[in-house]
Amino acid sequence: MRWAAASSTIVRSAAVASVGIAVHTALNARLLRVAPPASTITELVSVILPVRDEAARLGPCLDALLAVTHLPRLEIIAYDDESTDGTDRLLAAWARDDPRVTVVRGGPPPSGWLGKPHACAQAAAVAAGSVLVFLDADVTLAPQGIARAILLLRASGLDLISPYPRQEASGLAERLIQPLLSWLWLALLPLRLAERSPRPSLSAAGGQFLCVDAAAYRRAGGHAAVHDQIIEDVALLRAVKRAGGRGVVVDGTDLASNRMYDGWPSLRDGYAKSLAAAGGSPAASAAQIGLLSWLYVLPAIAALRGRPAAVVGCLAGVASRTIAAHRTSGRRWPDPLTHPASISLLGYLTALSWWRRRSGRATWKGRRVTFPSPAGGVDRGAPTVRGHDAAGS
Repeated sequence: MRWAAASSTIVRSAAVASVGIAVHTALNARLLRVAPPASTITELVSVILPVRDEAARLGPCLDALLAVTHLPRLEIIAYDDESTDGTDRLLAAWARDDPRVTVVRGGPPPSGWLGKPHACAQAAAVAAGSVLVFLDADVTLAPQGIARAILLLRASGLDLISPYPRQEASGLAERLIQPLLSWLWLALLPLRLAERSPRPSLSAAGGQFLCVDAAAYRRAGGHAAVHDQIIEDVALLRAVKRAGGRGVVVDGTDLASNRMYDGWPSLRDGYAKSLAAAGGSPAASAAQIGLLSWLYVLPAIAALRGRPAAVVGCLAGVASRTIAAHRTSGRRWPDPLTHPASISLLGYLTALSWWRRRSGRATWKGRRVTFPSPAGGVDRGAPTVRGHDAAGS
């Protein structure tokens, strides 16, 4: 009896919390900053494109980037990080055909640097624009996407914005995991507080598409300040905040689309590379997954036994996911019904990430991943990923 009462209390508390999170998701959906209609940008804009072995999917990104509008003063700096799949030839042809394009051919990053921060830092060093736009090769821009993002950056008075692209997902694994990316910050991050607060925990950004005032970027130390960070986009926002700036994730669904992974193997490896770094420590990761499981997996199990509070909790989770999907142009049906399974798969990927880190088996794009220790040395389970990080945050 005592166990039954405790179990009922746990389930009811999870249901109440889930309802509160669903309400918060709806509030954030209304508060999410939206880019204004496009108008001509008079500033010089520098678009930075770090790439490594992206020949198979670089074409749509390049075509869309060359077709952007309302940017009479635009420079595009593509940093080729030792590609071996023909990416270099694509970029060279692109540069010959368009005078706005500069291709920088890179070498191995220095000791202690990760590939993507190094690529971004090297390209930013030659950028002359007053606004820097960092873009991943798996992003397809809308014609007015960059111009509208910059207008939002300036109108909001923020120093950094991260327009979150519409996520494309195909296949079971992608549809289970990818919607969690936008749901997590819409459901759990108080957006208006996050853009004002210097607290590192109130930071969310996606490196797929990121706009930053060039002066604020340099005050923050640029990518040199985050040279050893796997999740360099969030780390860059935190550096901007430490330097007195402000920034936040914003609506990018009408500005760009993004397919981060093309199947289970790449999704598994991408998350296995990043989730341990996102948690910070095994205990923190376990606490995060434990909290999400309490909120969404436990009620699903209890609902199978007909507990009314558990059913309410499940419906609240589905409602929160549906609101997030509606706001970010995701699938509103039936994918939100799989929310407990999505959380469970995220837990598996988190455990896998820590196992690979501890066993030294973490790899990305065929290279072993090493991680910086808290003291600044190298933890041998442990980032030295060279090359482009398509996984972003």
